[in-house]
Formats: sequence, C-alpha cells, structure tokens
Amino acid sequence: MNGSDAFISLRDQMLACTNEPGRPPAPLVWPAVEHFNWARDYFDRVATDNDRPALRVVDDAGYDQVRSYRQLSERSRQVANFLAARGVGRGDSVLIMLGNVIPLWETMLATIRLGAVMIPATTLLQRDDLIDRLERGQVKAVVTDAGYTARFDGLAGAPVRIAVGGAPAGWTAFEDSALAGLADPAAPTAVDDLLLLYFTSGTTARPKLVAHSHVSYPVGHLSTVYWIGLRPGDVHLNLSSPGWAKHAWSCFFAPWNAEATVLAYQYDRFSARALLDQLVRCKVTTFCAPPTVWRMLIQEDLRRWPVTLREVVGAGEPLNPEVIEQVRAAWGLTIRDGFGQTETTALVGNPPGMAVKPGSMGRPLPGYTVALVSPDGELSEEGEICLDLSKRPIGLMRAYLDDAEKTAEVMRDGYYHTGDVASRDADGYLTYVGRMDDVFKSSDYRISPFELESILIEHDAVAEAAVVPSPDPMRLAVPKAFIVLRAGVAPDAATACSIFKHVQARVSPFKRVRRLEFADLPKTISGKIRRVELRKAEVGRIESQQRGPLEFWEQDFPELRASGASGQG
Repeated sequence: MNGSDAFISLRDQMLACTNEPGRPPAPLVWPAVEHFNWARDYFDRVATDNDRPALRVVDDAGYDQVRSYRQLSERSRQVANFLAARGVGRGDSVLIMLGNVIPLWETMLATIRLGAVMIPATTLLQRDDLIDRLERGQVKAVVTDAGYTARFDGLAGAPVRIAVGGAPAGWTAFEDSALAGLADPAAPTAVDDLLLLYFTSGTTARPKLVAHSHVSYPVGHLSTVYWIGLRPGDVHLNLSSPGWAKHAWSCFFAPWNAEATVLAYQYDRFSARALLDQLVRCKVTTFCAPPTVWRMLIQEDLRRWPVTLREVVGAGEPLNPEVIEQVRAAWGLTIRDGFGQTETTALVGNPPGMAVKPGSMGRPLPGYTVALVSPDGELSEEGEICLDLSKRPIGLMRAYLDDAEKTAEVMRDGYYHTGDVASRDADGYLTYVGRMDDVFKSSDYRISPFELESILIEHDAVAEAAVVPSPDPMRLAVPKAFIVLRAGVAPDAATACSIFKHVQARVSPFKRVRRLEFADLPKTISGKIRRVELRKAEVGRIESQQRGPLEFWEQDFPELRASGASGQG
C-alpha cells in the first residue's frame, strides 16, 4: 500500500465514526510505508477537480475571501516553485510569521510539498524571540507581512526574505509567486523526514524546539478529527493564533483531513458579540475555542444567536463546569473537552456520542495508549499522564530537536512523560489535576490549582484566577489565589471576603484558599499563565514579610473565623 492509499484508508475509518456518533473507532495504526507527503499524496488527491471551499477568511470590516481545494492545490505548487527558485529545498527551515491571511495556508502547503521544514511563528514575536528562532531553527527563509519586516533589520540568518503585501529593500514580494509554474518541484519525502518545528510557549523555561515528521502531525491529527467530530462539508472555526500548535491542529490538518472548510476569523480586538455574529453569518457547524473565549461568550445572552452549530469543543486549558452548563442551557450543546500538547495531537478527549462526565476531559483517543504513572514510577489511578512507547503513538513528536538531554528525560522508562497529572475513574475517564510543577502539598494534602481556579471563576466578580503555594510555617504552604476582577468590581476587603466565603462553601477545609491578591497575571505570548513567576515572587515576599498592596488573608475577617473558616483551620 502506498502512502496516499494508507492515509485515505485511515481517514475514512475516522470519518465513519464521526458520521455515526458513538461508533467505536478502529485502532489507528500506520502501516509500514516508506514515503508520504501530505500535500502531494493527500491534499492534491482530494483537490482534483474539487471546487468546494477549503478556506474562507473573514473579518468584521467586510473582508470575505474563499479559496477552493483546487485553487489552494494550484497556488501551493506555484509558491513551492517560487521558493525553490530562491534556493529553498528539502530540509531547509522556513519561518512563517503571518496572521490569518490566505498566503499563510498557501505557504504551509508549499513548504510541505517541497520537503522543507516550516517553523510557524506568532506575529507577536519581537527581536530576542526572533534571534532565538533564527539561530536555533537554522532558518533559510522567512515569509512575513511587510509590516513586520523591520523587526528583522540587522538580524543574521534567513538569506531568503519574502514579504506579503509589499517588498521593502532586501525583501522579495510574495505576490511574485503568481508568476511561478504549476509543475510539482519536489521528490518524495520519507515518512520520518522533518516536517515542522514548533517553539513551545515557555511557561517555565526557554521555549523547547518540538520536531514533527511527515507522519506525526498530518496522520496523527486523525485523532483530532475524531475528537472534534469533523465531517466532509463542515464549516470549522477555531480561535487560535497562527504560530501556535492548536492553529495547525484545527485550522489546517484536522479540518482538511475531513475535507471540511477552514473558517479563519481576523479581528483586531476581540468582541464576543462580533464572534457570535460570524458564527451565525458563516453558518459554522463545528467550533473550537479556549476556555478564556468561552468564558467571555457566556457573558452574552447566547439564545439571541440562532447558531447552526453541531459540535463545540474547548482546548488549551481544562474547561470549567459552569461554562459547560451555560452553553448547554442556551444552545442545547455540550462543550466537549480535549487534551493534547504541542508534542502530540489530541490524545484524550470526549468525542461525539460519548457520555460527558462533569469535570472529565474524556478517555484516550485513537492511536494513544495512556498510562498514569505515580512519582515512584508505578502505574496508578492518579499520576502523570504518560504514553506507552512500546505502542508508539503516530502523533508523538520525534524529539526536542536541539536538546538530547531533555528528549531523554521525557522519553524515559518506556514512556513519554507529558508533565501533566490526571486521575482515572472506574470507567476510564480522565480528570485533569494540573501540571506536575503546579500541584503542591499543604499540610500533607495534595492541592490541585486547577480545581481551586475552577471554583474561583464561578464567583461573579472573578474574571481570571491563578493559584500557587504560599509558604507557611505551620502547613509548609497554603493555597494563594491571584485574581483578576471583572470590569467595575472594586479590589477591596468586601470583595475579598465574598470570594473567601464562596470557596469556603464549596471545598473541604484542607484545600481552602487562605490568601488572595488582586493583581494582573504574568503570561507567555501565547496567553498561558506563568505560575512559575507567581511562585517565585511569593517565596520572596514571604521571606521579606511583606504583603502585596491588594492582598488579603483569611484571618483578616472575623466573620470567616466565626463560621469555622479560620486561618488555622
């Protein structure tokens, strides 16, 4: 069997399940195929004489452009020839720093076709981040918007520089690619050849350089097709910025694996109402958004928008039960959680047709064998989420490209170690506990920051929350919450007392939040909270015996002590 037939066979297995929700999937096993190139062996095949929409890009100012499968196949050939004529070939790294514009998808397809290595990059990157990517990624070519070219001034590397929307001095206009030929410029690619490099968002250290092959993401994302429940002809909207792995998950590989339409929504400033208008206007059928967006959406009366949605999912961080209930009440749809990493595709999730348990992120998805491993290395019902390497998942990365030591660390003892902790119930459902670095002990009890954060954001005053250990002489550490309030809420003692009471009524005494501070949350450029910064700052503050300017402790409030919630309880 050749690579094209092998992929179509596996793809059709997944689509059979999404067309019949609840149908158990067949094992996702990639046969012994030597060569595979997703752009040529799959995309070109389905694009032949196919004028159905593959991509639609819209914004709130009225921009609305559609490209068919056939058009994108042809354009990607032109862009591949355009790159090849400038010396870009197999194994060369191409940094792609574009927003949600049509040349982004054309360039990604062209890079795959060439056998070059794409490095997707967010448009938020500044000088130091770009230096790191150019050096460690050994970048041969950059494709970016003309408005970002000045950021590369004086930077070494990337001898080929291509600009979209104009060409400053030293740059070549992307628009010249329209003059290139349509011949396929490349030879077959081996399944293990490098396809893309992702720089992780660096919540605890410098970004890791995740390497994926021509199989791990294109084929591996069949698990994502199954989790989302994508079908041919769907209109799929995913809210994720280019440059992050979730964009490749749900704005590229998964929807096109299902022959759906990718809807890309460009906006300068997020508006929940504008997004809801686009969901209705563009007749979106499947929708994925991070919990932050879902929390903003439920501030609106969702019943006012007659959506045509069939499937709704959330990813990036675990979903909170309150959000799920409000969406179900308004639209009759259950947001289904899923879990994965830049290093993997979707590996745990609630697919269509499977009963959703409140708080659970689901069960292992096709292609993944999940083990929970305790700190002492034993299999457990609560432990680190690990992948069995004796049944190596298709969607698992090759390695951290420039860090053999880190690769060996996460691939040790026959498992890939995710660094995330979960518990498993009798039905095999997994519930997220937190990052191993984030889970901590208080009075010898294990505390899950995520559990407490989920409770905190159910309070009407709380917009965002992050819980970290605050050193304590009696308990080793106590939970402290850093809180961002909703607009118009005063960061005062009355608000703090109300939040303490809210938590007290919902958790056991050993896991109560004992301290809270109203403050902004440090985040990575991808929007993930850097709890490591909060932990370090908290240690320093306790050592200096100084409170934050808007910090409150449980024992500050006699009414809490009177109700049995004293700071010593």
